[in-house]
Amino acid sequence: MILEMKVPSPGESIKEVEIATWLVKDGDYVEKDQAIAEVDSDKATLELPAEASGIITLKAEEGDAVAVGAVVCLIDTSATKPAGDAPAKEEAKPVVAEAPKAEAPKAAPVAEKTYATQAPSPAARKILDEKNIQPTDIVGTGKGGRITKEDAVNATPSMGTPTGGTRGSERTKLSMLRRKVAERLVAAKNETAMLTTFNEVNMTPINKIRNEYKDAFKAKHGGLGLGYMSFFTKAVTRALALFPDVNSMIDGDFKTAYDFCDISIAVSGPKGLMVPVVRNAELLTFRGVEAEIKRLAIKSRDGQITVDDMTGGTFTITNGGVFGSMLSTPIINPPQSGILGMHNIIERPIAVNGKVEIHPMMYVALSYDHRIIDGRESVGFLVAVKEALENPLELLMHGDAKKALEL
Repeated sequence: MILEMKVPSPGESIKEVEIATWLVKDGDYVEKDQAIAEVDSDKATLELPAEASGIITLKAEEGDAVAVGAVVCLIDTSATKPAGDAPAKEEAKPVVAEAPKAEAPKAAPVAEKTYATQAPSPAARKILDEKNIQPTDIVGTGKGGRITKEDAVNATPSMGTPTGGTRGSERTKLSMLRRKVAERLVAAKNETAMLTTFNEVNMTPINKIRNEYKDAFKAKHGGLGLGYMSFFTKAVTRALALFPDVNSMIDGDFKTAYDFCDISIAVSGPKGLMVPVVRNAELLTFRGVEAEIKRLAIKSRDGQITVDDMTGGTFTITNGGVFGSMLSTPIINPPQSGILGMHNIIERPIAVNGKVEIHPMMYVALSYDHRIIDGRESVGFLVAVKEALENPLELLMHGDAKKALEL
């Protein structure tokens, strides 16, 4: 029996996918549920499992765009599995003698320039030294090829020539996911009134809490780390409750406001930037936020992230600091209206109660859609985030760190 395998729908709004990689070859025997291909949609990279065991015949090439529901391969379910588990040996490749290289045609003789054959004059030497130019690079116009002062004055430094280094290039097609990301980024810049406001956060209070409780937190919660993202997520959900316009979206002539906080967390995956969503983050504890972020990060790293994991989201947090970024202007993740950018932590001198002290400082940036969020709301939101991060014990933990961390 010949089974036709069709492209399943990865999501409601997705009409086609692209064959990123075939994991099997034409004519291979495949087992049921074996991953046979990786397919790119405009939202994620997904594995395509075999629907039955048998001999596979591929019907699409890598890089082909295939409509959802189209046949991508056939599986002959009546075929028997080849005997033996040992992999087939590679066929010996015939050795082909290289053809002798044709000699390059000789270029037509050209008149050679007469370069300096005698030392430049003292005045010319001084000028060349100032310009860092070698006399052998100059055509002398004086007697016997001597470099004159005028030659040195008119000389310009050489821009250099290739000296044996590689100068190759490679042209590859962008994945469907990368093309969609590019399209969305351009749309965000062109279709929103994006503005960015900045502030800085003294990370000393958070560092004190982490240093005091991170070992106990890890031991109590099965190896789960107490990172910065739980503090930032809790600070953001608190600020969104205070400034609900930042947690809303514009839809034509209407505004859609949300009474929940689905926080998109930008993470780096093997196929590029992924933005999975932490649902109802306002209801999660520190442990709950850390556990959910870890789960989604592992799925992204292993290429198991799904469209549902990245669908929705009312606000985004991105952390460029893990790559060493000091300051940036993050781009809004449409149709959301705001995104908070975290950056690296650097010890800097700041004024504290009239004295100069060294503290670990982080710049934070809020990019927002000015069509729906005014300056008062955007600045107030970022100040609220700063206040919570600089006083986490009172504003995020209600005065009891052990209880908040479930220790």
